[in-house]
Amino acid sequence: MEQPRILIVDDEPFNLDLLEQELELLGYGSVRAVDGRNALERLQSEAFDLVLLDVMMPGIDGFGVLERMKSHPKWQHIPVIMISAMTDMASIVRCITNGAEDYLPKPFEPILLQARVGASLERKRSHDREIANLELIELERQRADELLHAILPETAVAELKATGSVQPRLFDEVAVLFVDLADFTAWCHAHPPEEVVADVQRLAEAFEEFADRHGMEKIKTIGDAFMATANLLQPHGDPVMAAIRCCYDMADAAHRDPNGWRIRAGIHIGPVVAGSSAGRNSTSTYGAIPSMLRRGYLRSARRTPSTSRQMRSSGCGAAVLSERSGGSCSKAKAKSRCTSAVSLRTTPGPKPNHRLLRWSPLLSDVEPRH
Repeated sequence: MEQPRILIVDDEPFNLDLLEQELELLGYGSVRAVDGRNALERLQSEAFDLVLLDVMMPGIDGFGVLERMKSHPKWQHIPVIMISAMTDMASIVRCITNGAEDYLPKPFEPILLQARVGASLERKRSHDREIANLELIELERQRADELLHAILPETAVAELKATGSVQPRLFDEVAVLFVDLADFTAWCHAHPPEEVVADVQRLAEAFEEFADRHGMEKIKTIGDAFMATANLLQPHGDPVMAAIRCCYDMADAAHRDPNGWRIRAGIHIGPVVAGSSAGRNSTSTYGAIPSMLRRGYLRSARRTPSTSRQMRSSGCGAAVLSERSGGSCSKAKAKSRCTSAVSLRTTPGPKPNHRLLRWSPLLSDVEPRH
């Protein structure tokens, strides 16, 4: 344990010598101050665990030093023991009222000095432990808050903090964008884990920035997969075009990455049930989306020859738009670029129609680049 540091303040050298010797015998280190002004200067430049303060001094007396200490945010928790030959009750009450920890009359008894110094230092240690615990609690609260924001959208976090839960709701006409990296699994096997995590983190941060720029909300990231929505918690006038533009920026950033990634993407619009759930053995989630995006699109992107050829020829990848999202697209030129219709098998039943949206033609027609 670090040795406590005690500031002794007295204008009489004899008293300073006596206090210094007694504290040394008790195993405490001490620093001298010859008057009130000198004491304030010491406090300004050094840290102390206790102050032994004489009352009667020229210039700034002990009452003045005590008043300044208790009004200073950095010094107000340092315990002060007043030492004086004054024995009138009014002076003792004034010291205690102004914040002094204790009062010791001169000439003092060494055993009484030991008891009061020891008790004051123990209270100071208890206070320091309490402050350290509060700082740790605040740090953990900030970490939990950061984790919440990493898992849930901003508005969901606000509702969770205000009410303790996020109520499930049905949202109409929500555009859902799902993106992942082509050939990611094979690349992972060929690179060390540290490089894999660093590269995925770099792309995820860029994708989050693009989603925010285009008015979308990140729902979650799972490995190399990224999911975002438009018109879910924040109203959006053109959610499909927001997803297309966001998707273009993601594809461009992935292509410019040192690894030259190609992305696969699916866009769909429709009703979505969204909410939050958490349990002792599960993490919070937000959102429920059509199974087409994950199962149907990714299966077709791997197996459909026309899709693979279009993605290779586009250079920066391609996105599959569902029939409904293609029809909801506000830009006529974007609609005309949705060529090479692809039927994707999702669940047993009729095959929904989907369109392949290539990136390169969108450079000037959908999102002018500056």
